[in-house]
Amino acid sequence: MDGEFGGFWVTMIVAVSCITFFGGIAAIILGPIWLKERTKRSAHDLIAKALERGENIDPALMQKLTESIEVQQKSPRKTLGSAVVLLALSAAFVGSGFLDDGMLNSSDDGAFPGLILGVLGAAFLTLALVDYNTKKKEG
Repeated sequence: MDGEFGGFWVTMIVAVSCITFFGGIAAIILGPIWLKERTKRSAHDLIAKALERGENIDPALMQKLTESIEVQQKSPRKTLGSAVVLLALSAAFVGSGFLDDGMLNSSDDGAFPGLILGVLGAAFLTLALVDYNTKKKEG
């Protein structure tokens, strides 16, 4: 009986830990996006109320608001940052596979996820170098 009760609490602790961990990650990612959209919405409401009252809107303000809507291009620096993170994760997965049994031949090691992350990191690194060289020639 004690084993069943203990197993329940272990399951609950794991479930709460997972919810807390992934909820925190979601909050970190979605929080700034939500705040940015809320700011855009309040600016839109403010302009709509001003237009309803018949007030004139400064053309410079309208230009600034329409510029913020345009999609910003990713800079080579952001792409390089993504490459470094993916390559570091790749090294961590492969390293954990070596620490597990000293070899990368078992089916439960981190070699395959590490390989995928390494290839993605190399692709981002190549893209960053191409972007950097393209912007260097343009500017």
